[in-house]
Amino acid sequence: MSKPCFSSKKMLSPKLDIVFQALFGDVGSEKITGRFLRSILKQEVSEVDLSQNIVLRREQEDDKLGILDIIAKVNEKEYCNIEMQLVDTGEIRERILYYWSKIYARQLKKGQKYRELEKTIVILIANFEIKGLEDLKYHTEWKIMDKETRKVILTDKFELRIIELPKIKEEEQEELIDWLLFLENPQSERVKTKMEENEELKEAVEKLQGMSEDDYMQRIADLREKAILDYNSGMDTALRKGIKKGKLETAKKMLEKGMDIDTIVEVTGLSKDEIVS
Repeated sequence: MSKPCFSSKKMLSPKLDIVFQALFGDVGSEKITGRFLRSILKQEVSEVDLSQNIVLRREQEDDKLGILDIIAKVNEKEYCNIEMQLVDTGEIRERILYYWSKIYARQLKKGQKYRELEKTIVILIANFEIKGLEDLKYHTEWKIMDKETRKVILTDKFELRIIELPKIKEEEQEELIDWLLFLENPQSERVKTKMEENEELKEAVEKLQGMSEDDYMQRIADLREKAILDYNSGMDTALRKGIKKGKLETAKKMLEKGMDIDTIVEVTGLSKDEIVS
């Protein structure tokens, strides 16, 4: 199997959610997405339907930082919601449960019975470590089960997978790691080598190359990156303002208690001008 030639043009990042959605969510990507899901779910994926995805790729400077997820129906009986998340909004648990419930509930049409609802799986790929999961592996599987025994599963209709990219180790030899390293760096030596034995991975690399040659897709990706950077910058500014406000309130209370200003400067890190202004 021949390796594709890598262009000198800037390669789009597969981690960028708008690129991820185009790679794995567009009709025509069924083979790629099926192989990727098989590596995550560890089950045979014989059929993937991507027809329910709405493609919204706008070239607008004021494009908002929305959710770009993928809906895949697998083997005609399971719904998968796949999301690549670059930004830690601090409410990731609540949001993934909300999206699971929406996908699960909207299956039910008028006149249908609850037992007709199909299994729904949410797959979150996070570009950050999630607070509270620090001691867990890079890929975790969550179900609803009895608290005491931790064995009896209430229902097989609910499943949540969380993948934290910062936790992956390149030395681990499993197919899912190949795909995740493709997301991290599609031009890495490991990806080039694994393309020899994984046709769908090779197809994903070639599709990404084609997208990277598309000027329109490059502009949309640039705008998306800008939106994410602006969001992160805004969050950082808000955090710093909140910290400073807290320090000023502390300094005011210390002044009211008669503490000398040099001690207050040492404790809070504020300047004298900030404290007495």
